[in-house]
Amino acid sequence: MAKMRYVILQLQHELQFVEMPTDYAYQLSALNLRLNKEIAKLTAANVPTLPLAVAECDALDLLQEQYKIQGGLDYINELETSFASIDEKSYPLISLLTEIRALQAQLEQWYEEEME
Repeated sequence: MAKMRYVILQLQHELQFVEMPTDYAYQLSALNLRLNKEIAKLTAANVPTLPLAVAECDALDLLQEQYKIQGGLDYINELETSFASIDEKSYPLISLLTEIRALQAQLEQWYEEEME
């Protein structure tokens, strides 16, 4: 069984927990920090609000029923969809989408290999 790691994201007072393959958790955290840094450069009206990566951990036991663990591929697919829908053609968006899609492709390949 694959070893997983958890990325904890915060948006105001809400927490999100994303389960990632251990080798890719840091990439998600780094991508999230970069997206949060660069999102202010976008001028479109429909720029999504992003949570901020606040922690990573190897084990996670949720004690409150309102919290759920989201799969890493599901999270990155939602992230790609929200950024792809931004109506802006400037360099920062293209660069950010490229980074999101690169991690998306890596995760898709990882999950395919795990299923074999």
